[in-house]
Amino acid sequence: MKSIFYILALLVCINTALWSQVPIPVPPQEQAILLKGGTAHLGDGQVISNSLIGFDKGKLTVVAAAGATVDESTYTVVDISGKHVYPGFILPNSQLGLVEVSSVRAMNDAAEQGSINPNVRSVISYNTDSENIATMRFNGVLLAEATPTTGMISGTSSVMEMEGWNWEDACHSMDIGIHLNWPSRMSRRFDFNTFTVNTEPNKNYGKLVAELKTHFSDAAAYGAKTEKEVNLKMAAMQGLFDGKQILFIHADAAKEMVESIRMAKEMGVKKITLIGGADALYVADFLKEHGIPIILPPTHTLPARTDHAVDLPYELPHLLTEAGVQVSLSHTGMLAHSRNLPFYAGTAVAYGMDKEEALKTITSNTAKALGIDKRVGTLAVGKDASLFVSEGDALDIRTNILLHAFISGKEVVLPNKQQALFKRYSDKYGHEE
Repeated sequence: MKSIFYILALLVCINTALWSQVPIPVPPQEQAILLKGGTAHLGDGQVISNSLIGFDKGKLTVVAAAGATVDESTYTVVDISGKHVYPGFILPNSQLGLVEVSSVRAMNDAAEQGSINPNVRSVISYNTDSENIATMRFNGVLLAEATPTTGMISGTSSVMEMEGWNWEDACHSMDIGIHLNWPSRMSRRFDFNTFTVNTEPNKNYGKLVAELKTHFSDAAAYGAKTEKEVNLKMAAMQGLFDGKQILFIHADAAKEMVESIRMAKEMGVKKITLIGGADALYVADFLKEHGIPIILPPTHTLPARTDHAVDLPYELPHLLTEAGVQVSLSHTGMLAHSRNLPFYAGTAVAYGMDKEEALKTITSNTAKALGIDKRVGTLAVGKDASLFVSEGDALDIRTNILLHAFISGKEVVLPNKQQALFKRYSDKYGHEE
């Protein structure tokens, strides 16, 4: 009797262990594939209603309307008539792969001690065994920017593919830029006596800005020297001055946005992307004039100010796009909810934005903001074959049902632990899908 009990216990343990594993990475693409008959949303505003999308060795080889001259005998043809094809969605400014359970210190590797750490590289901390990764690609998010946090200069981010055995396999674009958290002019303090938030001027604002200016000046001077001792922090900043890297400025208030961008330009920074919030609407003309793209927080949030309209976060992508600003969407808050990225864009559509323009906010616009648009963001010949096939509109939570997903030509496994648990308890309680 005891032996039977032990066997049953062992089977339960094995089953639990298997269920907790992330899907096994797949090998590189071996056979050319042609997706035939679907509606292709190219990510640049164009739509091909009856398309041919072919790719081989991880690169797109055909992006055309049906009827184009293509030797189908060299491809494995997949009929996707009535379905929709999209470029893989891109999640910027994320701690995906760096944080698993935020409340457990040992599972949080997104922050470094100290205030100025441009030499900290997120890529080497990226964990491909994160259970969050598989849940992202199930909704079409195939690439994500692994971003360090905290301090004034938190470190260097890299773009990672949602597939791979280790960080070397998963890395799509290494060390694309440095993240600057601009000091806040105002300090917010919660008063437990009145349960209200009090706002007061930040007395250290000027000192902190001066510290940043000194660091940028020292970095520029370090780069100009022909003979110098190695300084890792100074060396890590050099890509900002020769245009090889992007300066990602995190700022929320209108004055802080303007001051941070002006400071960066004065210091000789070539490429700037702003990561900000609702106040961007007040400086839209400034952003347009200087060609600064912005990465916004999710549309599924509350207004930043008490005097803002309750639906302003839903409208903001449309309002800024109308003002001539290049807009991308990201996620803040619980990391697991990042998989809702396509539905943030869908909400923007419901509040006035054109559907193909909204698609840009999570594909081509994001690729441009991250400096990776030569490889991804749109369906175009020569670019990476990172794309997916959906049952219907991928921006609609009801019809975002993926049938196939490819990352650099590799068809990845879509079902994960969440779908297995859904089926398990659907069977148990008699729920019909």
